[in-house]
Amino acid sequence: MKNKALIAGILIAIFNGLLFVPGFEAYGIYLVAAALALALWLVLKAMTVADYIPAIEEEKVSTPVQAHEPVVVPPAPKNAAEAEVIAVISTLQSKGRLVDFLMDDISKYSDAQVGAAARVVHQGCKSAFDEMITVEPVAREAEGSVVTVPEHAVDSYRISGSASGGSEQKGKLVHKGWKASRVNLPRVIKSEEGKLPVIAPAQIEVK
Repeated sequence: MKNKALIAGILIAIFNGLLFVPGFEAYGIYLVAAALALALWLVLKAMTVADYIPAIEEEKVSTPVQAHEPVVVPPAPKNAAEAEVIAVISTLQSKGRLVDFLMDDISKYSDAQVGAAARVVHQGCKSAFDEMITVEPVAREAEGSVVTVPEHAVDSYRISGSASGGSEQKGKLVHKGWKASRVNLPRVIKSEEGKLPVIAPAQIEVK
């Protein structure tokens, strides 16, 4: 609307100016008629806009402003960390019977029986462990070899013995260490506030 009104005003000025240019006297009536038509169009547009603006203001006033409702953040469930730990233990129990093995009194079994049970527990727990976490050695060198501790990873090494005061440490690799490169722990959904999940449900056989 603003650009159209500007163009119409310029045309009115041009038509009026041509009235004073020699040679355009014969077109005077047409120039005046065109200028009047443009002026009339501007008046009508101005009246339309004037009526439209109060309507907009009235609509703004009549339309209630809806306040944004505050976002309600649910409180953190109780014992969340403990529940996650139990979920990990539950996975180890489900696949490797770890809890059964730890809670049993193995003193009444022979070494051969304990060794056979430990093999089964090891296989199942390793399967569950590999699903939850990927473990890699900290040091890639063979144990027993002489290694240099990298300065950017000093926190990943535990130095014992007569350590030198310099920034570079050398020594025999006693244990290659372990680090996690991927973690995918089981998610816990608790149905009751503050209640820890069950590690393994009791099994009932109905006859």
